[in-house]
Amino acid sequence: MGGFAQLVIGPAGCGKSTYCAALGEHAGAVGRALRVVNLDPAAERFAYAPALDVRDLVTVPDVMEALGLGPNGALIYCMEYLEAHLSDWLAPALEEFGEGEYLVFDCPGQIELYSHVPAFRGIVERLRAEGFQVAAVYMLDAHFMADAAKFIAGSLQALAAMARLELPHLNVVTKLDMLEPDNREEVQRYLDLDARELRDALQADLSPGFRRLNEAVAALVDEHNMVSYCPLDYSDEDSLQDLLAQVDNAIQYGEDLEVRDTLRASDEAEAERAWEREGQAGLGGLHL
Repeated sequence: MGGFAQLVIGPAGCGKSTYCAALGEHAGAVGRALRVVNLDPAAERFAYAPALDVRDLVTVPDVMEALGLGPNGALIYCMEYLEAHLSDWLAPALEEFGEGEYLVFDCPGQIELYSHVPAFRGIVERLRAEGFQVAAVYMLDAHFMADAAKFIAGSLQALAAMARLELPHLNVVTKLDMLEPDNREEVQRYLDLDARELRDALQADLSPGFRRLNEAVAALVDEHNMVSYCPLDYSDEDSLQDLLAQVDNAIQYGEDLEVRDTLRASDEAEAERAWEREGQAGLGGLHL
């Protein structure tokens, strides 16, 4: 089979489910086929109807009750349980979806799942084995752009996820539409920030004893292009479409459609030429 997939990841409360719901509504409005899959076994409710729901397999409350675990431990157990049942739960569902599906996976908000717990790496490998082109969309709340230290913390979290999953990776700043105008200007500084500005901002906020560390961290973030973020502002009607276009480019979604359209046009043209040849041959046998 095969298809395309977004893994929507990031810290809890950063707007992952909101993005998935908005993407589903946008796809419906423009007549585009897109399915949203819930991979959060702790989810209580969301504003979309999932095409597939991990809670049909395992839930955090059930694990907490059965094993006496806390919320975090139960969530990790659930994701490991999911990884162990990819063959008999996820794979059959992907086969039912069919060829060329576009799936958006709404993932949990526990960031260690993307940094050092191997479960999501197993999910990624399974999707690839099924022929899916996969990209990670890392959501980060705009409040992480309030100062340089928070920006570094959020960027290093995203970098850890990128290194662990080894996927085409887009970083997205969410909740811009919820900020006051003054705060928006502050966030804008971090959307296109070079290493020198970042280093100077860190030096201003921290003691001189951190100078060498600040320089190293700023260089690391700049080297991996982690200071580049895609803004997501629901008050701007083009913002979601622009972000979707970047994800599509990362997983070569548009290129696949162009190839299929070209082949279809070629087949139609060949059929038309064959029809014309048959018509001319038929006319050649008539005596007028």
